[in-house]
Amino acid sequence: MKKGLLLLALLLSSCQLVHRVSDSAAELFGDEVVARVGDHKLFRSELMEYIPAGVSSEDSLGLAQRYINAWAEELLFLDMAESRLSKEEKDVSKELEEYRRTLLKYRYEERYINERLDTLISDEEVRRYYQEHTDKFLVDRPLLKARYMVIPADSRSLRTIKGLMSSDDAAETLAADSLAFTAALRYVDNSDAWMDAILLARELGTDEVSMMKALRGGFIELPDDNGNLRVAYVVKMVPQGSPAPLEYCEERIRDIILSARKHELVTGLERDLLNDARNKEKFVIY
Repeated sequence: MKKGLLLLALLLSSCQLVHRVSDSAAELFGDEVVARVGDHKLFRSELMEYIPAGVSSEDSLGLAQRYINAWAEELLFLDMAESRLSKEEKDVSKELEEYRRTLLKYRYEERYINERLDTLISDEEVRRYYQEHTDKFLVDRPLLKARYMVIPADSRSLRTIKGLMSSDDAAETLAADSLAFTAALRYVDNSDAWMDAILLARELGTDEVSMMKALRGGFIELPDDNGNLRVAYVVKMVPQGSPAPLEYCEERIRDIILSARKHELVTGLERDLLNDARNKEKFVIY
């Protein structure tokens, strides 16, 4: 097989030189059989469907060889299975029929749902679901809103920025951002969105446990090996085991509500089908 591929590559290269073919895959192969496995043949037209138009000659050849190898491997496995499996083992008619039924049922359910599903979910419906199922949204790890930065440990602006970034005043937090632009190596204000403690720990170059142990008076300060200080100010925090805020799990709730509506539609469809079949005596239990 390797000799065949090498010969194919040489023939292709020769054709490129002699006929000055362009970079398109269409001119890399003639109208002929390009590979064979036993009685199975791979034709140029099949290969061309796999190779995008406009790629370079080198890329086309690489794509062609990968496709040919995959094609050959699949057929070799198939031939091996055909020769080694018993007649009973090769009989897949039952499995195919079950798969056909499952696929048809799925396709009709999908069409039925798409035609009837109400995707509009009000904020009130989301709030109501959250209030009725708060126990479903307990967090495994703390959630935080924070401002954090990486700054040289000896920076003269460190104390000032810390004071500004921990302020409740919007003007002062904006000033912290401005000052950090020149004094800090990195500054991020993530005080308007909840983040998992693991994510914040990753941003600070540590693990969640070490980070939470370093939390003092709202601040986390972690020195690194380069003489810098990684500083975070925790604006808000939801402790482990507490319910996540509604804003954090809103999208998840919308997905849950949509899934419930889909399930209700499918259940109703199945019930209606059975009732209708019974009424018409199309379905009878003896």
